[in-house]
Amino acid sequence: MIEAHELTKRYGDTTAVHSLSFTIAPGTVTGFLGPNGAGKSTTMRMIMGLDRPTSGTVTVNGKPYRQHRAPLREVGALLEASAVHPGRSARSHLRSMAATHNIKASRVSEVSARPDLPPLRRTDRSSRRKNRCQPNEHPEPARQPAIRLKRRSKR
Repeated sequence: MIEAHELTKRYGDTTAVHSLSFTIAPGTVTGFLGPNGAGKSTTMRMIMGLDRPTSGTVTVNGKPYRQHRAPLREVGALLEASAVHPGRSARSHLRSMAATHNIKASRVSEVSARPDLPPLRRTDRSSRRKNRCQPNEHPEPARQPAIRLKRRSKR
């Protein structure tokens, strides 16, 4: 459960979020809608522990996100669509997140099969290539060192 109580965030004289309170039930997929500057990203950043509220509190399953031993096992968020490599499918992105956070790969299939979510479509290479963003459509993602994951041998 995600609970926000009187959440406020100010940047100098600018108030990005003002006295926001809400509860999101476990297992609920939630999107924030509103015009630019409405405080959607700021609210999500406060939930995920990336920004501290000026006042108020937000908890995930009873405690602040940062205090969870394995926070991605509690809640997941996509704050910026550009954070996903444009050549990677949604399923591939979720599998890599699971692999790097000790979450079983079967959990990706389990969650993506929920009837209240749109299906993760399988695409062949040609349609995936055709649907990729052109280089000038999005800013170039920050270059990060490559990480090679080793498969665990079955024992």
